[in-house]
Amino acid sequence: MLSSAVQRSTLGLHTLEQYEPLVGTATTERIAAKAERMRTMRVAHVSSTFYGGGVTELLTPLTLMMNATGIETDWHLIQGTPGFFGCTKKLHNTLQGESVDFSDAEKTIYEQVVFENATRLHLDDCDAIIVHDPQPLPLITHFPDREMPWLWQCHVDLSSPYPPVWTYLRQFIEQHNAAIFSLPEYGQDLQVDQQFVTPAIDPFSAKNRELSDREIREFLSNYKIPTDRPLVTQISRFDRWKDPMGVIEAFRKARAQVDCTLVLVGNNASDDPEGGKILETIKNIADEGIVVLAVDDPTLVNALQRSAAVVVQKSTREGFGLTVTEAMWKGAAIIGGNVGGIRHQIKDEWNGFLVSTPDQAAARMVQLLKDPGLREQVGSRAKESVRQNFLMSRLLEDWLDLLCKYERPVV
Repeated sequence: MLSSAVQRSTLGLHTLEQYEPLVGTATTERIAAKAERMRTMRVAHVSSTFYGGGVTELLTPLTLMMNATGIETDWHLIQGTPGFFGCTKKLHNTLQGESVDFSDAEKTIYEQVVFENATRLHLDDCDAIIVHDPQPLPLITHFPDREMPWLWQCHVDLSSPYPPVWTYLRQFIEQHNAAIFSLPEYGQDLQVDQQFVTPAIDPFSAKNRELSDREIREFLSNYKIPTDRPLVTQISRFDRWKDPMGVIEAFRKARAQVDCTLVLVGNNASDDPEGGKILETIKNIADEGIVVLAVDDPTLVNALQRSAAVVVQKSTREGFGLTVTEAMWKGAAIIGGNVGGIRHQIKDEWNGFLVSTPDQAAARMVQLLKDPGLREQVGSRAKESVRQNFLMSRLLEDWLDLLCKYERPVV
């Protein structure tokens, strides 16, 4: 008979105990004690998609771990029309600094669809509601008799939001008990508490678990990815903020000095209507030395990050950058955009490289492609920095601390 922990691991639910070899006994015992205190709570997360993007990458393991520790945790999905998600994509872009107006007609669509979702959600028996990003933000206005804390978490780069749209969204944000951001530099002038929670990864997931050399070869072969030349790869949603065009430009400059292959892998989150257009643009400019794959295969991502000579995440805006964390965990030599959360993961020239332009990215590609020893050195440091700072056990503890802080008093 399998033990409970082994059964859960076999089914893909990883328990706190499995983190002990990575983070130590004292840490897991401390987290377990905090979880025990919160066992009577019922928590609900609300987001816009179960598929694609960093929020899903976070909530999938986090909600499972919360339930595994005995905290009853639900995850609700906002449903919407293409018009609604077109509006919320615009909100996403303006939060990251794009100067584009949000019209009265768009506000009507946005608020109407959220209202319709509110009528389907029954949250009165929850002890805490956590709302993610702008898509479900106005939900709180439809629960006027709420007694539980409502927390809004924003996962995007909020260093310079477009002021008119930010002013519009503040009316909803400030009805929450707290706003939660990935980094202190995203803090804003708000009339509610602000908390800061750095994202993390699940080291046991299909995307991050150890792979044998045979598994890596099989997955690359299945997708017809050539291995006769060193691989450079970027793995992210097809989104202009990830700067895929800049990656292609940098690769072509690097390829003039070192023969290599570029692999661009991504998926389109169901709440991102721009992704298909970006993908078509990439395909139209790709040449025979560039492989473009629109797939959702976490094991392929794992195999690529482990086999690539260089992993790139040349974002121009990035709330945090979980693909950076994932690659670092695998000991990859990584080049990241010198923006947002990437700067909090990569210490330039120590555990990776930060760049701002295609020319800088090309120079670092050439440097890494020519120096296997340097790749191994920075990759080893990268993995250790993730072990110390960015594993899901730490994120679970952060949320336990937050929930304790805002726990409603027992009457």
